[in-house]
Amino acid sequence: MLNMDFSQRVVINSAEMAWQPSPAQGVLRKPLARQAAESGHATSVVQYQPGSRFAEHPHPYGEEILVLEGVFSDETGDYGPGTYIRNPPGTKHSPFSEPGCVIFVKLNQFAESDLTQVRIDTHNTQWQPGVDGLQVMQLHEYADKDGTVEHVALVKWPAGEVFKPHRHFGGEEVFVLSGTFKDEHGSYPAGTWLRSPHQSQHHPFAEEETVIWVKTGHLLV
Repeated sequence: MLNMDFSQRVVINSAEMAWQPSPAQGVLRKPLARQAAESGHATSVVQYQPGSRFAEHPHPYGEEILVLEGVFSDETGDYGPGTYIRNPPGTKHSPFSEPGCVIFVKLNQFAESDLTQVRIDTHNTQWQPGVDGLQVMQLHEYADKDGTVEHVALVKWPAGEVFKPHRHFGGEEVFVLSGTFKDEHGSYPAGTWLRSPHQSQHHPFAEEETVIWVKTGHLLV
């Protein structure tokens, strides 16, 4: 197991990690959290070298992807940088990349009843005003029967923005896409993955324009 204690805060700068091989030739990965070697809950940054592909495989509890670089493809289409993808529980596919790509991917973490397939080109989706100077792009929201509400969004922080101190019911997960995200605990450049537990609190800010992928509400333990 790797980083599977959801009561613990985790901070990893994936840009400082070495690529590791996967079962598919030409597909490399940087594991951030993993339940087992090749199954179960997993969060990773994955690189497809040009022309590489993965054999058809199922996702019993869903797959969530954000394309960071290049073009990611499967039977449903070709997806360029900034594309947000959700493949619901029970789906399967044979992913590949002709030019190569890098993706942030989360496997087997959906509620069984969260069955919405999502394809959003975030580079061509309008930002909406958020709290204070923040801009928000909503990507997904799901309320489970147990009362858990999962929110997924991109958030753009203008230079000099200081957000109010706040607490995260159900925890928070962040992947920094550009700029540098900061709080009283540290400074997190692009490529950093943070996971903060249920009821954690912080006081975030940004000194330069910063964009983060953020998910909240899914880490009740």
